[in-house]
Amino acid sequence: MDPLKTEIVVVGAGPGGYAAAFYAADLGKKVILVEREQRLGGVCLNRGCIPSKALLYATHQIVAARESAHRGIAFDPPKIDLAGLRAWKDSILDKLSGGVASLAKMRGVQIMQGRGYFEASNQLRVETGQGQQLIEYDQAILAVGSLAAMPRAFDLGNPRVMTSTAALEVQDVPENLLIVGGGYIGMELGFVYSALGSKVVVVEALDNVLAGADQDLTRPILANARKAFKEIRLKARVGKMATAGNQIKVAMEFGGDKIEELYDRVLVAVGRAPNSRDLGLENTKVTLDERGFVKVNARQQTDDPAIYAIGDIAGGVLLAHKAHKEARIAVEVICGEDSAFENIIIPAVVFTDPELAWCGLTEAEAREKGVPFEISKFPWTASGRALSFDRTDGLTKMIIDADTERVLGVGICGAGAGELISEAVLAMEMGATVEDIALGVHPHPTLSETLMECADAYFGHATHTYARRKPE
Repeated sequence: MDPLKTEIVVVGAGPGGYAAAFYAADLGKKVILVEREQRLGGVCLNRGCIPSKALLYATHQIVAARESAHRGIAFDPPKIDLAGLRAWKDSILDKLSGGVASLAKMRGVQIMQGRGYFEASNQLRVETGQGQQLIEYDQAILAVGSLAAMPRAFDLGNPRVMTSTAALEVQDVPENLLIVGGGYIGMELGFVYSALGSKVVVVEALDNVLAGADQDLTRPILANARKAFKEIRLKARVGKMATAGNQIKVAMEFGGDKIEELYDRVLVAVGRAPNSRDLGLENTKVTLDERGFVKVNARQQTDDPAIYAIGDIAGGVLLAHKAHKEARIAVEVICGEDSAFENIIIPAVVFTDPELAWCGLTEAEAREKGVPFEISKFPWTASGRALSFDRTDGLTKMIIDADTERVLGVGICGAGAGELISEAVLAMEMGATVEDIALGVHPHPTLSETLMECADAYFGHATHTYARRKPE
């Protein structure tokens, strides 16, 4: 079979891959998008961001109904139809994936379903259902993502020991669920399963959940999780697991004691690993770091001039919106523009209850860098909007350059924090000062006011809280 020829081949149709393919097509390039799975969208759409947020929304209705009685509105206990819940969740994935396929067709991007394997720096072999097809290209963009990590000690070959992929299928509601890892995946799915009725125990090796986030902002999440979950064990380590009939026997160390317990299911949420194996990268000049991520520079270029890498496979923070931005940079560099991933503000959002979102420097990072900074906080107990729907467990916090008063970082913990953080991203991208945010008129009553009031508090004249006036 004669090779297909194209200007750009994109390997992987996740949020980075299809964004790159679409942008390149919009700029007039001939593009082939290779995806090994039937449904486009990658991990984010199929086994990550979207299904987890759908389940978080659905199960939050259970909690909201339960907590509504004190408002004078009571509901009968909910009846949970897991098959119906899965069908609803899957319908969302089908709609989004179908939308991606339609947009590819409109742009003239050729979709090729199959596994890609590099034969050389400018040749990709694709194993399709109809046989093998060789593609010759000018540039390739590698966007094959990552997968949930499963340490060998926990890999029993027993479906009761799950990664997030299996947990999102919600095959049942285990009476006792152990979650190994208190990162964002473990904590988000902990809230899902606890709302469905599982007794959730979270084991985290560090001294706090959500490592890397500001501890002022994780405190409300930890407090709420301790109410919702059976237990959260910090500075605890799981040693080994074994199948014990219809349960999993888990040995761990906690509080100086060695413990053995039985669980109906175990969710292992200890991070993600790059999908860099079995790609034929050894036939190219692409190099990997010690963890298996592809090495790239600020222009998303690998050590092979013909191959770029974006998203999870390129390391750094493993976030879909970071992959999207890198996709734009890679395509612009291919098209001859002077583009680079430098001084870009990437926000992070954790969809726990309450939500957590931040951008820029955290307080700990500012201290570590030795940056002269000041802090301003606004508690949501002083927010009329938060009071109006019983979510005063929030906090808005700013890290401010002590010399220039520019905003160095913003963190928000509270209901809908993920929808609020973009104002802070824009402010930081534009080099705004804390006064710029304070001067912007924010609608009342809204949670967005907490950003304005947090900025006002820095100067000592926030309306709805008292703070000592900043000296001139």
